[in-house]
Amino acid sequence: MWRSVFIAIGIMAVIVGLEFLFIDSATFYQGESASAVSFVDPTGAPANSAKVFRPKDWMPWSLLSGGIITIVYTYLIPVRYARWRQSSGQ
Repeated sequence: MWRSVFIAIGIMAVIVGLEFLFIDSATFYQGESASAVSFVDPTGAPANSAKVFRPKDWMPWSLLSGGIITIVYTYLIPVRYARWRQSSGQ
């Protein structure tokens, strides 16, 4: 079960890292103060209802590398565990 959790975390980190490579910024609107007009025309939204997130330059690369390392390691765990069980059984 843990293996599938870590595979999912690694895949999610790779997806978010790829998304960060393609965006410059992301704007998040708060649900109660946003209206349909503010989604069509973001300049008309009040300043306090929208938060802008700009990923740092290191974020996509660290998420990609961390996710790939996590995925590869989860596939190597059964190989290491099988080798360990064979050596401890003798």
